[in-house]
Amino acid sequence: MPPYWDDAQRHLVRRDRVMKRLIPQFGEACLQSRGEAFTTLARSIVGQQISVKAAQAVWERFAALTRRMTPANVLKLKVDDMRAAGLSARKVEYLIDLALHFDAGVVHVKDWEGWDDEAVIAELVAIRGIGRWTAEMFLIFHLMRPNVLPLDDVGLMTGISRNYFSGESVSRSDVREVAAAWAPYCSVATWYIWRSLDPLPIDY
Repeated sequence: MPPYWDDAQRHLVRRDRVMKRLIPQFGEACLQSRGEAFTTLARSIVGQQISVKAAQAVWERFAALTRRMTPANVLKLKVDDMRAAGLSARKVEYLIDLALHFDAGVVHVKDWEGWDDEAVIAELVAIRGIGRWTAEMFLIFHLMRPNVLPLDDVGLMTGISRNYFSGESVSRSDVREVAAAWAPYCSVATWYIWRSLDPLPIDY
């Protein structure tokens, strides 16, 4: 459990009527990290623009190609085998580029803990296939940052529409307005909004 989780729950229940209803429904469940930076980013790339269920199936086939998911091992894989696992040609390119960045030590993995959110995002989006959304998922699921609001996330927009606006479509400014009450725990509130759509926890 992230060290801020209990404080975040208390804050959100106090500040937000929807959170007051949602949080008790999920008991002890909380945000979990897989702990491996490379794996987290690779999973995010695999999951781009496909459903959570489809992403899990493709990931399992891709992961089965190598005994351990490391940058060096990914660079040894054959493109045809990666495609046969269900990856598009573009995602194969992105995964290879990610592996090259990590293998060459171009990214400052050991320094990220001390960097602010925007500095980490700036370094990550320089890698092909990683946009702001993927970088934000990394901040939430790997670095466990408490106050990330992923405005490009379809699940967040859908969840806010259903929980706060009776299903009407919402804009980014609507999301920001709702999230004003969540700060400094937007990541936690976002996690509960995701749970309201799919009770199975998401992880990357």
